[in-house]
Amino acid sequence: MPYAIVILGIGVFCLNTTEIMVAGLLPSLSSEFDVSVSTVGYLISVYAMGMVVGGPVLTVALLRVPRKKALLWLLATFVAGQLLGAAAQEFWVLVAARVITALAASAFFGIAVAVCAQLVDKDQRGRALSVLFGGLMVAQVVGLPAATLIDQHFGWRASFWAVGALAALNALAVWRRVPTTPMPERMRLRGEISAFRNAKLWGVYGTNALVIGAIMAANSYFSPIFTEISGFGSGAVPWLFAVFGAGTIVGNVVTGRLADRYMLPLLVYGFAVVTLVLVVFALVAHHRVLTVAAVAVLGLTGLPLSPVMGARVLRVSNDGPLVNTVNASAINVGVVVGPWAGGVAISLGLGLLSPLWIGAAMAATGLLAMVPAALAARGERRERRDRSDRRARRGDPVPPTGPEGADAEDAGARTRP
Repeated sequence: MPYAIVILGIGVFCLNTTEIMVAGLLPSLSSEFDVSVSTVGYLISVYAMGMVVGGPVLTVALLRVPRKKALLWLLATFVAGQLLGAAAQEFWVLVAARVITALAASAFFGIAVAVCAQLVDKDQRGRALSVLFGGLMVAQVVGLPAATLIDQHFGWRASFWAVGALAALNALAVWRRVPTTPMPERMRLRGEISAFRNAKLWGVYGTNALVIGAIMAANSYFSPIFTEISGFGSGAVPWLFAVFGAGTIVGNVVTGRLADRYMLPLLVYGFAVVTLVLVVFALVAHHRVLTVAAVAVLGLTGLPLSPVMGARVLRVSNDGPLVNTVNASAINVGVVVGPWAGGVAISLGLGLLSPLWIGAAMAATGLLAMVPAALAARGERRERRDRSDRRARRGDPVPPTGPEGADAEDAGARTRP
């Protein structure tokens, strides 16, 4: 695997740490700006909304810019926004800083995926994305707990400064070690936009949004659930986030190995497990040991589906930066809806466990949305077996078997511009 992909994964780590670390800073930010916990939770939704709206716009503006140069400009913008947040004296300034960093993050995700697709063969894209999106998982096990610990010892502003400094170092690494990839021929906005005529692509976007939104609906309110429902002390919160993050790293390694060949089965079973775990978590959250177990299993099976979902976008469409940036935007529609719905439910007096039930409903909806694709893939496999049996009876050579569901999923890819 090219070392450049690891460097880009570190960039993803910085971006995702900024997105999620508010979950560990909820009490401090609530006290600092004299707002409710649910209001601070909306900072996650604000970040996601910035990615939804601004990322594709920035990507369009950067279509003709060499991808390495675009990555460097985006990292510089991210650092500027992070430092603005660290210096914020008013809540609205922190909101503005979150929007700036979100704009840069969304475009960075899309362009980084496109660069990864150029650096590896097609049958290694799932594995490459598991390395890239491994930054998301490491953010859970290292970034979020570290930000929480820094907050507890040095204040929340130090957490913002630390992530900004690391992002600046990553920009230097990108400049030194990421190769300048060739610009695709005839890079035109019209060609990029025509990819969105593929209805199957929009179905994939919607499913991705539901499942990641389900996980974030729960994750955004872990901190108060741990302390007020499960009865853990504040000092245990960073370690509980670390348990969740450790699960995501292990799960990401597994899904990265299997994503290219067993894409649809991984998604179907993964969505089912996420739904079940969120329901169980809501039922056992008053028990400490069972809470730890639920958090660990959710880590194993939730966010590690991200590279599989990203590889599925590449399969049904193309590897252009705009398609992949819109995927990040679509996912963040779910990230907006999940924490927002959880915050509304808490504000309405439905309790701190209500985000878990909301997440379970979103994951179940995503699972149902996968049924047509799974059935189509099953039909394709049966048809391939029948063709192989007929060829074997005639003595004709039998072609090699492709990835699970590849024929059904690639139907949309053959219509790409």
